[in-house]
Amino acid sequence: MCGFCGYINRKEKTHIKKMNDMIAHRGPDDESYYTDDDIAMGFRRLSIIDLKGGRQPISNEDNTMYITFNGEIYNFKEIKEDLINKGHNFKTNTDTEVILHGYEEYKEKILNKLRGMFAFVIWNKKDKILFGARDHFGQKPFYYCQMQGTFMYASEIKSLLKHPDFLKKVNNKALKPYLTFQTSVLDETFFKNVYKLKPGHYFIYDFNKDKMEIKKYYEITFDPKNQNLDNLVNEIDNTITKSIDYHTISDVPVGSYLSGGIDSSYVVSYLKPDKTFTVGFDYKDFNEVPLAKELSTLLHIQNKNELINADSFFDNIDKVQYYADEPTANLSAVPLYFLSKLASKDVKVVLSGEGADELFGGYPSYKEDDLLKKYKKLPLFLRKFIKTVVSPLPSFHGKNFLTKGGSKLEDYYVGDAFIFNNKEANKILTDQYKNNLKYQDITKPYYDKVKDKDDVTKMQYIDMHFWLPNDILLKADKMSMANSLELRVPILDKEVFKLASSIPTEYKISKGTTKYALRRAASKRIPEDWYKRRKKGFPVPIIKWFREEKYYNIVKNMFEEDFTKDFFNQKALLKLLEDHYKGKKNNCRKIWTVYVFLVWYKRFFIDFEKTLDSNA
Repeated sequence: MCGFCGYINRKEKTHIKKMNDMIAHRGPDDESYYTDDDIAMGFRRLSIIDLKGGRQPISNEDNTMYITFNGEIYNFKEIKEDLINKGHNFKTNTDTEVILHGYEEYKEKILNKLRGMFAFVIWNKKDKILFGARDHFGQKPFYYCQMQGTFMYASEIKSLLKHPDFLKKVNNKALKPYLTFQTSVLDETFFKNVYKLKPGHYFIYDFNKDKMEIKKYYEITFDPKNQNLDNLVNEIDNTITKSIDYHTISDVPVGSYLSGGIDSSYVVSYLKPDKTFTVGFDYKDFNEVPLAKELSTLLHIQNKNELINADSFFDNIDKVQYYADEPTANLSAVPLYFLSKLASKDVKVVLSGEGADELFGGYPSYKEDDLLKKYKKLPLFLRKFIKTVVSPLPSFHGKNFLTKGGSKLEDYYVGDAFIFNNKEANKILTDQYKNNLKYQDITKPYYDKVKDKDDVTKMQYIDMHFWLPNDILLKADKMSMANSLELRVPILDKEVFKLASSIPTEYKISKGTTKYALRRAASKRIPEDWYKRRKKGFPVPIIKWFREEKYYNIVKNMFEEDFTKDFFNQKALLKLLEDHYKGKKNNCRKIWTVYVFLVWYKRFFIDFEKTLDSNA
């Protein structure tokens, strides 16, 4: 796990060091560079495999191609053997060099052979072509832009900001969708003209022609098949445990995160690492440490844990938004930062359970409420009429039920988080940031691809294209890398997904529970209390904190800042906060979403230069 950056232009190449320094947290073990007349490539290394010989950039035999790579390829030894048989010579024992020679041999088709998480670039010095790619599901980040005659790329946006050709502006179009999705979902990031390379895509940038071509190499598809449940359960267990074996390839110790839920418990019960790591909050019902300690004791594993209080939480929000690059309103990003910091004191690599919910049908929203099922038996025209009547009314108990019952899934489902609807978002935004773009416009192209699937599969498909890469995996990468820690997710593996995509819906949601088939598989490894436990997520007591005077005032002061009125109707924001503080409404998620955007903006556009030294 590392970080890279670089740029191509016909100017000098002296800025790469400052760009590379910005991502030192991704690789504190080493820094290295390659430059020629056209390109500057920087690399920061966190040594995991081939500790002595794995220094990047790595070149091919005749020094005509150079690669920088972030991630891990778990099947690199098999690919290497194939390439040796084809006549390739290797000078290291790294997976990095396997990608390079694989590209020489197979061009972009090497991507179909890779099993792992990755973002990389390969510079063809002879033809002046840069080839880059991002892994199948988006575990590793990749950003790029073209400004003032310079093509730039990096593992984190903050690296790009240090190039003198970079023009720093807020992308006006990004704020409204963020208020709905709680994260950045457009291809263009919150920084104008800076883009994310999508998961499962590669690009070819031809410097001679100044032309960039982007193509998809991997398509997420669900193809359920009729199959015997018992056989399927055995196959799930075999596939996941084999994936865990692959994900433990390392020349340094490997630990694991552990919550009270099924996913991380499944991984830990099979892996049995020396140490597990857990954080919780010093509030009742917001602390999974006792459950993690109990399972660790049963497995004879050491559990290292820590409780987070409100002061520590608020003191670190600024750091979390800085390391995330773009505003992220997933509350769990903050405890994940603490968890990564805790684990980094003992290990360099941790395993975690991300991806299980998207692959196996684990979110509560996938399980339709029984009362809603009965309501949907009424004729659609009647339900639509009721929805039309209640929609303009003030909020009341049951309004959401009636609105949802009169809508198609495509009208309201955007992922596991939904904060502001279109009307609410425009109401609090200033004219410069409100627009006619609806969240349905953003999700429609994806719904169109699964229009013949059932609702559960549609939700999985939406989550795998929005919630998973833009929220879950982004915070997993950024918060772990902020603490120089490599995080691996063995359940989110292309071979595991190949199997999961074949599971019929009745084996995902069954007998009143989610992730039914996965729970059956996990029952082979973990006690009943764990594999039957309902999903809890990373619970944060923000609803309580915003009703305490100290934290209410912290948010209020931010809402009253002069720069806030550039983006928001301050009167509307303060009413949201006041109603919550007085217990009239539960507005905590809306307040939090706006607040962290303002924290992010202040860090990157007001205090950026003067706060750089305080990041460590």
